[in-house]
Amino acid sequence: MKGIVLAAGRGSRMGHLTMDKPKCLLKIRGNSLLSMQLKAFSENGITEIGVVTGYSREKLALEDIKEFYNPDWENSNMVVSLTCAEEWLKNDTCIVSYSDIFYESTAVGLLKNADASIAITYDPNWRVLWEKRFFNPLTDAETFKINNESHVLEIGGIPESMDEIEGQYMGLIRFTPDSWKTAKIILNSLSSQDRNRLYMTELLNTIATDSVLQLLAIAYNGDWGEVDSPADLNVYA
Repeated sequence: MKGIVLAAGRGSRMGHLTMDKPKCLLKIRGNSLLSMQLKAFSENGITEIGVVTGYSREKLALEDIKEFYNPDWENSNMVVSLTCAEEWLKNDTCIVSYSDIFYESTAVGLLKNADASIAITYDPNWRVLWEKRFFNPLTDAETFKINNESHVLEIGGIPESMDEIEGQYMGLIRFTPDSWKTAKIILNSLSSQDRNRLYMTELLNTIATDSVLQLLAIAYNGDWGEVDSPADLNVYA
């Protein structure tokens, strides 16, 4: 099993904080986001780790880490960055992490031990965190619905009420070669322009609703957060 961190984007909403470095090098509680992600992987015995780079790639000291470079990072979303690591995804089970989040090693462990072709972690108690980050949690939250078997029915939409949100997706995904094959079929059906604009949650929603695969959602109750604005740094201090 391998780990992949998607760290190609600039994080422009962080303003001057990412003027000269990738967002994954911002620090929470004295540690960079990237170092926290790598620690969570290593504590689960995942030692083969790749990082998809783009913006300010030269600032990342990736010793003993595989680099996948997205040359079109300025014009593409995270999904395109993910395809840069296809060499691993098509041959091995990989746990994929956004680079602007932090979490405990147990989150990675849940995905490592999942009996599913494709799985994600989610926070069932999301509202506590979102109320610290936003005046109105609905302004940023996305729809998230699961069935009794914890398979995703909907993810990534714009909610009209809290009833449409049973949790929040965290930015951690387990892909097996089979589920990556399904993802590639979806991506290959799109124009290059549509692929560049595709959000990860849109890809996951398509897999969950339009493919033969079931997307398993695993509840995670530990400490975690995403860094989407300078104010978030104060929330997690």
